[in-house]
Amino acid sequence: MNVFEELKARNLVAQCTDFEQTERLLSGPPIKFYIGFDPTADSLHIGHFVQAIVMSHMQRAGHIPIALFGGGTAMVGDPSGKTDMRPMMTREIINHNINCFREQMSSMVDFSEGRAIMVNNADWLLGLNYVEFLREIGVHFSVNRMLAAECYKARLEKGLSFFELNYMIMQSYDFLHLNREYGAVLQMGGDDQWSNMIGGVELCRRCDGREVYAMTSSLLLTSEGKKMGKTERGAIWINAARTSPYEFFQYWRNVADADVINCMKMLTFLPLEQIADYECRSGSALNEVKELLAFEVTRLIHGARAAEEAMAAARALFGGGLEGGGVPTTTLSYADFSENGALDILTALTLSGLAKSRGEARRLVDQGGVFVDDVKVDSIAFTIPRETLEKAPVMLRKGKKGYCRLKI
Repeated sequence: MNVFEELKARNLVAQCTDFEQTERLLSGPPIKFYIGFDPTADSLHIGHFVQAIVMSHMQRAGHIPIALFGGGTAMVGDPSGKTDMRPMMTREIINHNINCFREQMSSMVDFSEGRAIMVNNADWLLGLNYVEFLREIGVHFSVNRMLAAECYKARLEKGLSFFELNYMIMQSYDFLHLNREYGAVLQMGGDDQWSNMIGGVELCRRCDGREVYAMTSSLLLTSEGKKMGKTERGAIWINAARTSPYEFFQYWRNVADADVINCMKMLTFLPLEQIADYECRSGSALNEVKELLAFEVTRLIHGARAAEEAMAAARALFGGGLEGGGVPTTTLSYADFSENGALDILTALTLSGLAKSRGEARRLVDQGGVFVDDVKVDSIAFTIPRETLEKAPVMLRKGKKGYCRLKI
């Protein structure tokens, strides 16, 4: 099985400008390909991880990845899928985010000499002469075709600024530059970037008469078609300070039964034959598969030790123990208790982060979804005595998946 077939079998191929030629290209001598990452935060998220997995599959097949960090394109901001313009970031913030990306990406892809390349499009975009750029590059873009692209549709109702309209041209120019400077012949990325990627393919052909290709990977979706990688607390981040290894592990341990096999294909390097053996499982028999998925994804991002600790914490938690050091913990001070030495349940929920406000905490209690050490909280008058916490931590639970250990 060549790498193209491997990616297809793992649901990592969605669209391609030329399937037949791209498969032929990937079955031959090593090529250079690139994937772009705009530094909109100080951490990669799970959507970026899918692209890192694609890079790794390609690298294992002998091809050379170029990780493109969008220091220039982030100055404008990708309008794809957005109903409002992205907030503008300063160069200082963008550079800080890129440094974070570089460090995180290095733990997932081999960037040793000759194996892969990191570049920043600020190096060639920020110094361009605007009029010359319009004459050489802008002339090849039809505004009518650009406005029909998926990446701009969501912005048209509220108004698309000329500022944002430049994003596609800038990203397309990246492909032209990387083809000229590094010989990159393939751009890869998420399926939501399809319109931008086509722009780069056509620009290379119109400017230099060169045939290059684009191939997107499927987005990580649930069986209901919703994007995965978000929780009530926000995105699932690669940075352990933003999403702890335990929370990361628990997210994948708790995926829906209908999604576990697809996640295993897309997010791990487990052999497809092994994954196929799990497809016939259902119900409680899938629990072992979910734990394996959670362990493998956590190991790839946070390392084997963190994955083992997260798994041990989860097992201790669900087994009734509190020994797992990876369980999210809130440390209380004596000032958090009332004068009579009690912690009310609404305060407990907000301090732990399981509820964003006392109003939300009240609704959770009213709906019957709050538990303290597996005792259901049936009233907002429920309190936890300080003496109880002085003896041992207690476990606060919201629904089936939200846990926080409380201690003094």
